[in-house]
Amino acid sequence: MAAIPERVPVSDRFRGVIVQAGGAAALAVAAPPDAEVIASGEFTLQYGARFLGKPEQYIVPGLVVLDYGDMLTGEDAWNFLWHRSNLHPRAEVVGQRDDGREDIVFFRVLDLSLPPHVLVYDGAALVARVTALIARDTTGVPPRLLEFLPCYPTVEDWLLAQ
Repeated sequence: MAAIPERVPVSDRFRGVIVQAGGAAALAVAAPPDAEVIASGEFTLQYGARFLGKPEQYIVPGLVVLDYGDMLTGEDAWNFLWHRSNLHPRAEVVGQRDDGREDIVFFRVLDLSLPPHVLVYDGAALVARVTALIARDTTGVPPRLLEFLPCYPTVEDWLLAQ
């Protein structure tokens, strides 16, 4: 039997600020004028796959265990989960849930038709779950972030869209 690999959640790096408005948080490439900045610096982004019927809950995949025994981590696990999981509904995701517990769940309990939650960490501490990106220019922004977060040129545009 193969050794179980260390869990490696997919992550991206982001340098900028986290702003808060209207009870929600967003990432911004630069501090917008008249916005409440709650943190700034270089952050680690992770992504939480949402649960079917409970979209506010999520699990951050660290390991994917396929029903025939193969195990995937990092980018391989992420790509399999989002692009090939329909082929293996009995496969499992091992990761950290939104309540901080480690868990193992079947693919079939995840709603992969919804974009994942984007989670912003400063070191090991979760700083915010963000719902948008504020940027006029997205040069240098991780492509995965652009895939899963709507982008607005200003805070005002973001607030109008809520």
